[in-house]
Amino acid sequence: MYLESGGWLPPLFLCPKVLPPTIFSSFGDVSIRWFFDHDSRAVVNTCPSQGVGSRRQTAVLIHGLWMTGLEMSLLRRRLRRCGFNPVQFSYPTVRCSLADNAKRLQRFVSRLDADTVHFVAHSLGGLLLRQFFHDFPEQRPGRAVTLGTPHSGSLAAKNMARQKLGRMVLGKSLSGGLRGDVPGWPAGREIGVIAGDNGVGLGRLVATFKGPNDGAVALNETRLPEMTDYRVFHVNHMGLLFSPRVAAASCAFLQTGRFPCQGYLV
Repeated sequence: MYLESGGWLPPLFLCPKVLPPTIFSSFGDVSIRWFFDHDSRAVVNTCPSQGVGSRRQTAVLIHGLWMTGLEMSLLRRRLRRCGFNPVQFSYPTVRCSLADNAKRLQRFVSRLDADTVHFVAHSLGGLLLRQFFHDFPEQRPGRAVTLGTPHSGSLAAKNMARQKLGRMVLGKSLSGGLRGDVPGWPAGREIGVIAGDNGVGLGRLVATFKGPNDGAVALNETRLPEMTDYRVFHVNHMGLLFSPRVAAASCAFLQTGRFPCQGYLV
């Protein structure tokens, strides 16, 4: 099985038919989480384990640029503890456009046996989610949470795209994606937005952020006009996946449509 991770696949693996969507079970702790998690104080579990409906609610996790979904294993484990059935959607972030990947996501979701389907998307995954609901609006009930998604476009990606090598590395994630030209969020579906403000990350090598950022995405890039609720945590871009507070907030939003008081507003 091949998983696309930043364009390392040989040319014969073309978009979109070869790489089948993959479901990861909640396995494997992440030993490096301590490096990313700068907000690791004790967290009170705000996610009740019962009352999630007659059939277990599913939460689809969508990874970001150059990732495979393995880095979301700890978050999947925490969502499972909250009472959800977490499944991982893996897709070629560079070789396929968001429109192509939205078709793959639709095939993936259509096979899920659940009355309610929620989504938790990191970075580019949140833009894919917007494309998905635009192209396939008839979906089962559910809420969505995005983590560090550059909803208004990515300055770091735009700066990288000025060079040929940068455009090659970003591939098809740029146009109709990281440039900010993605369809808006559908009315009537709740979405919570989480961002980080610990500016430690490689994004600062290619972008000079004028305000708070997570090392890859600026806070002002994460805001979505249609968002239901918004929280900021003191973690960096990858730390959003490992913070127990971010996981608890995500779980609470999926269940109630609101974030708890932890975190802060900007």
